[in-house]
Amino acid sequence: MEYRVLGKTGLKVSRMGFGGIPIQRTTAEETKKLIRYLKERGVNYIDTARGYTVSESYLGEALEGIRSHFILATKSMSRTREAMEKDIAISLSNLRTDYIDLYQIHNATPKDMETVTAPGGALEALLEAKAAGKIRHIGITAHSPETFRLALELPWVETIMFPYNIVETQAEALIRACKEKNIGFIAMKPLAGGAIEDPTLALRFLCADENVTVVIPGMAEVKEAEQNLAAVEEQSPLKTEELQKMEEIRRSLGTHFCRRCNYCAPCSAGIFIPAMFLMEGYLSRYGLEDWAKMRYNGMEKTASDCIGCGSCESRCPYNLPIREMLKTVAEKFGK
Repeated sequence: MEYRVLGKTGLKVSRMGFGGIPIQRTTAEETKKLIRYLKERGVNYIDTARGYTVSESYLGEALEGIRSHFILATKSMSRTREAMEKDIAISLSNLRTDYIDLYQIHNATPKDMETVTAPGGALEALLEAKAAGKIRHIGITAHSPETFRLALELPWVETIMFPYNIVETQAEALIRACKEKNIGFIAMKPLAGGAIEDPTLALRFLCADENVTVVIPGMAEVKEAEQNLAAVEEQSPLKTEELQKMEEIRRSLGTHFCRRCNYCAPCSAGIFIPAMFLMEGYLSRYGLEDWAKMRYNGMEKTASDCIGCGSCESRCPYNLPIREMLKTVAEKFGK
């Protein structure tokens, strides 16, 4: 296993980490087997979140007795000081640890960041927890390039997590800037939420990029970990046939795959369009129906609120039939 320094945190992390979303569909016992297998293979980075239902709890149980072997990262959607204090305390309890290596502000929009950094915002709780030794480093996760750009200029941001894969390459310049600013870059959605069906090729693509510090494919079973590790540990240069296959994937997904670039915004009806397709991916490809529906139903505006104006389609650089795609999302979620 190759290890990289996670930016200004100074932490040495395995090139491949563990993404904790899929263990929501397995059991605590199977999670324990998976974590012990990853430990044996040299994987030392674990990513989870307060919002991933049982994920923190399953991992806390699995890490009993071996906590020191891992760099543990979690995240919260809380935006205020009070709410973030509560979430940090819950994370520590769920994960059965007295410190968390990296605590991240989860999926913040630029507007959210105004709340986070204002007096009484979540940043106050994070900085206090860091001073108290409850957390050791602070990062941000995002799905919008606007948040990514903002995070690059914030001195307290030590890591940034963003979707990056064969088809979602809109943030390549921002990812390079991470390395220039010594900010650790964590690549999430390496398989584009399951849309890319060749995990080996997907991980080979990411590990060929020197600007990626760690990639975190989601895994629920040992056999998935075995396949992912084989791809990551194969360090030969990308072959011509692999590059050709990547272009084929881009062409085939280009007609119906949202890259979360957010050029479609602003929506006339106030829908956060990329989030609609993200939730549909969790529902259809991740097998996380209950969780996806809970998150979707909690959104202020959903796909059914589309008024069919077509403004989004005129701005989409990939010429996606967004209105028809939103109809499909609404049908799958029933609203």
